[in-house]
Amino acid sequence: QVRLVESGGGWTQPGGSLGLSCVASGSIYSATVMAWYRQSPGKQRELVAGIYSNGSTKYGDSVKGRFTISRDMAMKTVALRMNSLNSEDTAVYYCFMVVRGTDLWGQGTQVTVSS
Repeated sequence: QVRLVESGGGWTQPGGSLGLSCVASGSIYSATVMAWYRQSPGKQRELVAGIYSNGSTKYGDSVKGRFTISRDMAMKTVALRMNSLNSEDTAVYYCFMVVRGTDLWGQGTQVTVSS
């Protein structure tokens, strides 16, 4: 079974940058979706960014122009570069993939933006 392991995140001041990385433990050659979601207290989990099998990308409205998603299929990795962070970006960020029709989630990593 494929497992997703996230790394990165942590704390930064408003205006700062952070990076997240997610590595799959098994084969993801058939991954149709690789994405990042986030969830903050009292809110629903929301899509941050996704990259699809054809290479197209989709971003949540609140992160467009600030976040960049990328993937390395050979390294079985999806990454998220986050710039110009603000307090509203504070959340637990989850890696998500669809592999052979199965939804896979990482354990989540905390991102905190505060002064």
